[in-house]
Amino acid sequence: MNTKELYQYYKTCTGVSTDTRKIEPENLFVALKGPHFDGNDYALKALELGAKYALVDRLDLAERSSQIVWVPETLKALQELASHHRNILKTNLIAITGSNGKTTTKELFKEVLQTRFSVLATQGNLNNQIGVPLTLLRLKNETEIGIIEMGANHKGEIKALAEIAAPDWGYITNFGKAHLEGFGSLQGVIEGKSELYDYLKASNGKIMINGDDPVQVKLGQEASTISFGTTVSCHHLFKEIPSDNKKLTLKNNTMYYSSSLYGKYNLPNIAAAITIGKIFNIPDSLIQQGIEAYQPDNNRSQLINKGSFRIILDAYNANPTSMKAALNSFLESEGDTKKVILGDMLELGNFSEVEHQEIIEHCCNSELSAILLVGECFDQTVTTDIRVRKFKTTLDLMEYVKQQPLQCDKLLIKGSRGMALEKVVPLI
Repeated sequence: MNTKELYQYYKTCTGVSTDTRKIEPENLFVALKGPHFDGNDYALKALELGAKYALVDRLDLAERSSQIVWVPETLKALQELASHHRNILKTNLIAITGSNGKTTTKELFKEVLQTRFSVLATQGNLNNQIGVPLTLLRLKNETEIGIIEMGANHKGEIKALAEIAAPDWGYITNFGKAHLEGFGSLQGVIEGKSELYDYLKASNGKIMINGDDPVQVKLGQEASTISFGTTVSCHHLFKEIPSDNKKLTLKNNTMYYSSSLYGKYNLPNIAAAITIGKIFNIPDSLIQQGIEAYQPDNNRSQLINKGSFRIILDAYNANPTSMKAALNSFLESEGDTKKVILGDMLELGNFSEVEHQEIIEHCCNSELSAILLVGECFDQTVTTDIRVRKFKTTLDLMEYVKQQPLQCDKLLIKGSRGMALEKVVPLI
């Protein structure tokens, strides 16, 4: 069965599902495979639960029901189906990738753009070879702008996702020391993430760049770019404004934009969202409305007040670049006594030991009153600083907090998703 034929099946369905636990009536169920499961085993169950068709790649299932559609490889079929759907609709698509801040930037873009347009954005972190096609297949005729988040931990992945999504616009938030185990080095990260710009250059697409980042400026050469930043040569010039209400505030021309986001590392994300609004000719007042509307959640730069505590919960993910940015912003903020709970930074490969040691030294050279470290990587670091206390697991930390209540003005909680440090918050 070719893609055009499969598309006719898709058009009669109410949507696409890859999980029988989330099947909705008349869905197209796609049987994908993983290291520990085979979706083909659930194809018949999906039909029983109300799926209209089940897409499989196991021949023994092909004759079990007229509702079963066989293809040689379901993942490839899903990706080709999504690409075909995207090309038919010709929705204006913006792709976002980068080492840090992808999801926050995506949500800011969505809030700004939906003040004037019908917008569809990646849900959660569905930003991989499965998530991107599923997002594209949610595009409707009435969708005016799609915002596609793209994640990767190896070179070649962004290239493949860009070829599936065929974006019109692209933005890379930054290049940081993330997924070094897969990319091999910071240079590998730059080469892998910039595959988005390579695609856009080849397809005559448009690129938005942070004009304060010399790497992005260099990558944007010989391309159609719109720049923002604090450098006078940028198309859209911004200046940080101290604010009495402690909100992050940027000035562009005579307009002020304030956000509830925490941390100066979020200023480029806010500036990028303002710029995308201007690119799509949204009035300044509506752009500000969108910026103000975004309230961080899901463990990303969340501000939580608990009694006398002010907690900064940034435990969705962590790598050396985002960890240092969060620490620096935290150290510069107000508060007499500050403590940190830091969890392991995962997927660093051979770089893990030196990067965790650097974070320890960065903390010990500060005026933090306590440094609580969680995970096997941090446990292997070396320090004689009496402010440092190590815990092998998050459960160990939780038991400690139950017995030794934390007392300070401000607390930063930061670690990789696998550490699940948010579990400690209810105990504080």
